[in-house]
Amino acid sequence: MAGSALHDDVLDALGRRIVGGELAPGTVLTLDSVDVEYAVSRSVSREAVRVLSSMGLVASRRRVGVTVLPRSSWQVFDPRVIRWRLDSGDRLAQLQSLGELRRGLEPVAAGLAAERATPEQCGALSQAAGEMVVHGRSGDLEAFLAADVAFHRILLEATGNEMLTAMGDVVAEVLRGRTHHDLMPAHPKAEAVDLHERVARAVRSGDAAAARAAMQAIIDEAADAVAEAEQEGPA
Repeated sequence: MAGSALHDDVLDALGRRIVGGELAPGTVLTLDSVDVEYAVSRSVSREAVRVLSSMGLVASRRRVGVTVLPRSSWQVFDPRVIRWRLDSGDRLAQLQSLGELRRGLEPVAAGLAAERATPEQCGALSQAAGEMVVHGRSGDLEAFLAADVAFHRILLEATGNEMLTAMGDVVAEVLRGRTHHDLMPAHPKAEAVDLHERVARAVRSGDAAAARAAMQAIIDEAADAVAEAEQEGPA
């Protein structure tokens, strides 16, 4: 357990430094330097570098060392890369990019869910939307976030499309990033919460067009919030 925690700490520290630009593309590290800087064993350093390599953040070559790679090489759909970007100065650009991705995917997903959702998924979607109402009114943003993440995961799963379902972690990181970086109001907007209930009702009734329209409105509302945050400057 201790070794795993150390690996996670080193991975997180190096990942944030690379994504944040402190370790620029072309920078060469060595396992020796990682061992010393983070006071960890070679096995911990090697595993952290292996994971970073799988994300496209570094390339490890014998007699060269560990070279930091440019953004064009990154696995940009990896939830950890998304999280690190949201924690960096790249935050608003990343939210805008992810918002554009969601605009192309989630309305389609809502329409498919209206056609394919099981009764159990319809019930879970309605329950998550109801929890958003309760926690939005109370101002419990962490509980609201949990319900919001659950809502979008259920919706994507209800499409019956494994590629769309796999986007659940990406959407979850977007929602967490907005909350944890103070890009959400203290009390979520009633309009946004109502739109989630509209999606749930449309899916339950099998109305694909209404589900798509309501989900499009959710994405537009989120994009507007990001644009407002950009105008106001960093949180």
